Amino acid sequence: MDEAVAGIYARESSYLGRYVQMGIASGRVLRVSFPETPAEDAEDDHPILERIFEYLEGVEEITFEDVQIALTVPTDQRAVLETVREIPYGDQVGVDALARMTPDLDPDDEDDVVLVRTALDENPTPILIPDHRVRDGPSAAPPPVEQKLRSLEGL
Repeated sequence: MDEAVAGIYARESSYLGRYVQMGIASGRVLRVSFPETPAEDAEDDHPILERIFEYLEGVEEITFEDVQIALTVPTDQRAVLETVREIPYGDQVGVDALARMTPDLDPDDEDDVVLVRTALDENPTPILIPDHRVRDGPSAAPPPVEQKLRSLEGL
């Protein structure tokens, strides 16, 4: 299947107890969500969705750094989310450490800490941008999904 095909793709995850749904346009992932029921026009066959399910099976450490994401967020939030993508599978950092790791941010500046928390909360592609690896920050995934993802990675 051509990864550039635009559309909505969804498949039910028994591990998460809900669907994993993603939107793709121009070969880039626009959004990952976890609805109780998928969009009516969602298809269930896409290579990236297949990789997400391999990750959820926990058979091996699946990474997503090669997946192209259409980050339609402000530039300062983009920098935070790009830094989150660099946190390795099974590792976790705190919000202050993430601010320290992100270029031009200062963990002692309250505005920068708020920026980090906002970027995590508004992350359009949880799992692909693993905000669940930030232990004391919000996640864009629903809390039960976030906890399952943390558990999967032993966090």
